[in-house]
Amino acid sequence: QAQLVESGGGLVQAGGSRRLSCEAPGTSFSRNAMGWYRQVPGKARELIATISTGGTQTYADSVKGRFTISVNSAWNRLWLQMNSLKPEDTAVYYCNVAIGPPLAWAQGTQVTVSS
Repeated sequence: QAQLVESGGGLVQAGGSRRLSCEAPGTSFSRNAMGWYRQVPGKARELIATISTGGTQTYADSVKGRFTISVNSAWNRLWLQMNSLKPEDTAVYYCNVAIGPPLAWAQGTQVTVSS
């Protein structure tokens, strides 16, 4: 099973941008539809962006128009470009398959947006 590693989080001011990365070192995502999730303390993990094997992208209304999901051709690196960040985007961000049983959840990467 692919091991996922997220990176790119940090502290950013409102209105700023951040690019998150997700990789599966030494392997691939097995050409599953992939997604980015986020979670804040006390709330369920939320799927915010997906990309299908055909390249179709979907977004939660809360991030539509601001976030962009992409994947490399080897299907072993996933990105989330986040623009116009808002304080409510503060969360731990995770990558995982978007459909079907998830891979083992990694530790995620914390994004904190200051106002």
